[in-house]
Amino acid sequence: MGGPRPGPPQLRPGRALAHTPGALGPGSPHRSDGRSPQTPRGARRSDPDGRLGTTPPVPGRPTSFLLLAGLPALLLALITWQVVADGPLVRADERLSRALRHPDRLSGLLSDLGNVQVAVPVLAAVLVPVSWRARRAGVERWWAAPAAAAVLMLLVPVLVVPLKDWTARPGTPAVPPGLGYYPSGHTVTAVVAYGAATLLLLPLLRAARARRGLVLGCAAVNLAVGFGLVRRGYHWPLDVLAGWCLGALLLWVLWRLAGRGGGPVSRSRSRSSSGTPSSRTGPS
Repeated sequence: MGGPRPGPPQLRPGRALAHTPGALGPGSPHRSDGRSPQTPRGARRSDPDGRLGTTPPVPGRPTSFLLLAGLPALLLALITWQVVADGPLVRADERLSRALRHPDRLSGLLSDLGNVQVAVPVLAAVLVPVSWRARRAGVERWWAAPAAAAVLMLLVPVLVVPLKDWTARPGTPAVPPGLGYYPSGHTVTAVVAYGAATLLLLPLLRAARARRGLVLGCAAVNLAVGFGLVRRGYHWPLDVLAGWCLGALLLWVLWRLAGRGGGPVSRSRSRSSSGTPSSRTGPS
């Protein structure tokens, strides 16, 4: 009665085994009634924004904060310390400037792209149609992102001028004698103006190739401005690098404000994260 039975064991009805047809593999949870497992992790999904506490690795806010805000802030602090203390990085910067400085007409034209008279009208030309289109589309708080971009543009001289006065760095031999060339105001103006215009235009572009081209174009313009300033001799290379870092921090603030303000950037991003179909695509 209780002795061994000849032949392989037979499956009993009503039992659920991990290796029955339909199981995912060895060790996978499997229910005979087809329902999802009752463990909290079984039905848990990672947050698309990458908030702390989700199952790693999840790209999102911690990673974007380190790359878009933490790294520029750390680099800006390091460069500023070297400029104020007249450290070895400053002497290396001066040697690099002597090697790169060669004023010509092209470098002058490229540096002019960082002028307020050029960069600010470009941003204004983007703010008007973006605001009008967002309002017509019924975007809640359609004015938030354009207003944030305009305010940050106004804050550029408020932040740059005190830094120039505090560091009191002399200019290159190609400019008139004086103090207050760190950081480069032309560089910060270009980064904020062209970068803010790019952030506002990205949600309006459907094709990924067009969005990628817009971002690359913005990066190319800012690189050209920095190259022109150094080549012309208007600024030391560290002045330009610090301007890029400060501009990146301001763009990160704009990205965060636009995401919370219900503007076109946040609307597009929320639609893409929810997975619902939309006629507009968010920034890649």
